[in-house]
Amino acid sequence: MTRYTGITALVTGASKGLGTAYARELARRGARLVLVARSGDALRRVADSVREEYGAEVTTEVADLAASDGVSRLVAALDRRNIAVDLLVNNAGAGAVGPFLGSPQDRHIDSVELNIVALTRLSHALGGKMVARGSGGIINVASTAAFQAMPYQATYAATKAYVLSFTEALAEEFRGSGVRVMAAHPGATATSFFEGTTAALKPAFTDRPETVAARTLDAFARGAVNAYPGRTGLRAITWATRILPRTTTTRVSGRLNRALGLDQAHDISTPAPEPS
Repeated sequence: MTRYTGITALVTGASKGLGTAYARELARRGARLVLVARSGDALRRVADSVREEYGAEVTTEVADLAASDGVSRLVAALDRRNIAVDLLVNNAGAGAVGPFLGSPQDRHIDSVELNIVALTRLSHALGGKMVARGSGGIINVASTAAFQAMPYQATYAATKAYVLSFTEALAEEFRGSGVRVMAAHPGATATSFFEGTTAALKPAFTDRPETVAARTLDAFARGAVNAYPGRTGLRAITWATRILPRTTTTRVSGRLNRALGLDQAHDISTPAPEPS
């Protein structure tokens, strides 16, 4: 899949942020779109904007992929509409920020359900159809957080480590089947990821979602298994984490996140953690 013209691409988490950027970039490159998100109103606004700007064919499906039946209901809806997905972009993701015990348990579990369970279910359901056809592709949006443990983003980084390992394994399993699988590892991106928390991204250290989306699709077209669509230097950081002892990288990551104030971050609806 070196060109995107005429393919049908399904993008999860498409109602905002990086998901919207993937939708717009795929439409610009000539793809038909199936956009999936929980927020129906926001999803319809994105779809209308993409149709108006690019003249793309856009289908929307409102789905809570973290729900136990979310993926099965989505796949059933696609089957009813006779939609065959050529490219799955597993973009939907979430993560708690701050001390592990400072967030409600459900925030961590929801992150695991969305980032790991839903991604796995969709990859199995739609990947199976692709292998049966002998063509298709899956892009799993991981993160540079996948390469080391991250205190104060403990569950988020752990889920992305799963996405990295899972994707590399599938890429090898599917080799020769006509279906390619790639993980994208953006760094800090200017999205609403920390919305609803006291944490904030520093604009000077973030990449534009549009740039990340375009570089991701370029890397997939080149046949990459891992893509690093953020600013120059992020890939080098991932090399360092593979060479240094894991305890060292975890401590360095913890110091960095403390310097960013994430050790004091919390959901706006929950109290700040007690000083240690």
